[in-house]
Amino acid sequence: TGCPLVDVASASNFRDFQLRHFHLDLKLNFAVKEMSGWLVLDLVPVQPGVQTLVLDSHPSLLIHAIDCKVPGAGEELPSSLTYRVDPFTDFGSSLHITLPVGTVKPGRPVQITVRYTTTDGPAIWWLDSELTCGRTRPLVFTQGHSVCNRSFFPCFDTPAVKSTYSATVRVPDGVTVLMSASQSSYSKRDRVFQFSMEFPIPSYLVALVAGDLQHVDVGPRSRVWAEPCLLSCAAKNLEGGVERWLSVAERLFGLYLWGRCDIVFLPPSFPIVAMENPCLTFIIASILESSEFLLIDIIHEIAHGWFGNAVTNATWEEMWLSEGLATYAQRRITTEAFGEAFTCLETAVRLDALHRQLRLLGDSNPVSKLQVKFEAGVNPSCLMNLFTYEKGFCFVAYLSQLCGDVRRFDCFLRDFISKFKFRSVVAQDLIDFFLGYFPDLKDTAVAQREGLEFERWLSGCGPPMYEPDLSAGAALTRPVEDLCELWRRGHAPDPSAVSRFDLSAWSTFQIVLFLDHMLDVSPLSHGTGSRGSCL
Repeated sequence: TGCPLVDVASASNFRDFQLRHFHLDLKLNFAVKEMSGWLVLDLVPVQPGVQTLVLDSHPSLLIHAIDCKVPGAGEELPSSLTYRVDPFTDFGSSLHITLPVGTVKPGRPVQITVRYTTTDGPAIWWLDSELTCGRTRPLVFTQGHSVCNRSFFPCFDTPAVKSTYSATVRVPDGVTVLMSASQSSYSKRDRVFQFSMEFPIPSYLVALVAGDLQHVDVGPRSRVWAEPCLLSCAAKNLEGGVERWLSVAERLFGLYLWGRCDIVFLPPSFPIVAMENPCLTFIIASILESSEFLLIDIIHEIAHGWFGNAVTNATWEEMWLSEGLATYAQRRITTEAFGEAFTCLETAVRLDALHRQLRLLGDSNPVSKLQVKFEAGVNPSCLMNLFTYEKGFCFVAYLSQLCGDVRRFDCFLRDFISKFKFRSVVAQDLIDFFLGYFPDLKDTAVAQREGLEFERWLSGCGPPMYEPDLSAGAALTRPVEDLCELWRRGHAPDPSAVSRFDLSAWSTFQIVLFLDHMLDVSPLSHGTGSRGSCL
């Protein structure tokens, strides 16, 4: 694939090595909020004359020692290496490790061990018991997206690099550890958890949570994890649903590749709504208040099992490859599971928000591009926005529309996953595969169609140049429009006119769409607030 030669968000020299596997051995100390232990990297140099290994790191990591073993080089004992840490950006530093002269050669495996301790870095969130849902025991979790995991362990912190990993985690009594891993085991006597991820993943998808966690199986390959006080509510909301949505996704996009599809509910301090860590989705517990938002977010994270986790954007400048494709896949799943009207309503809410954001930012704002060029030092997380999701979705929907048959496009996506699974790709890989898959479209030069050029889609500012037809959702969106119209007439509506709408039967997305549209009715007339009882 056309993986980038540079990743301005990474200080590492990842192009000089193949990372075959890495192992973490960590002891969790809740009293001082530290993880201590070591990282073992199994590397193969791929360039001649490489004398330095550069890893992404962070000022919060305390590096104690680094050593090296070169199997077959006549030295069975590890040799100590010299290293230095240099500043890089405000979200990380660079760890320069000098490799042994003469023994490191292209194609010859080398094993690097880094002994270190974590302190207060952006990837690791230590919660005192008062900040957990149960308020009885502390909890710790990690959040790696997009460039935070360099404060969890030194790494090639770029989505262009994927590898398998394993971990040994030592904890106090009564603490359960979970990781984004396909296999796990626990030795009660030693209080040691062992994990193994047998499929290659990028660094940002390595995740850990540890605390007072219990589980309930909600399907043959899915279980819900949560603090005891949340468990029954969480399990009740997802019983049977995860397997149903997985089965729909498999019919559309091919077999689920990750084995387990577990979900852990985290306290409200979790910094985002949900994170698609493979085998173990992290999701904020407060979402249990809304069954509709819960199912949309769970289905979106399930979709990432194909789009984002199996096939990953090689650079953060093309984050839409994960989020736009996952959003499209999410909506294909909800259309099959809940009907076209439901999906059209949810899409209308999101596109409405996209256009509102565009009005605030202006059509020429570069953050509205699908391909965003990063300046060195810019944290990629700052550029994750609605355009990544919704403009990306619209481009994928446009590609689907070009095919003329949504089922035909499902087959294309299934074959795209089959070809590129466990690899990192750039947008050109997707486009080349699309044009090769549909030679009839290539022959009619769809990529250069005036006003809808693929290049303009990717590098142009402003709104999507195509939006899908949402008329199938009219039965759900028209009542919202009709109610809003009562306020657009410039005065507070008569309560009897409002009472004709059965708002108790409205879905969450209908209410959100109504409130969003009311933001556009500006200014509201005097007395609107006093009519709140109408709603």
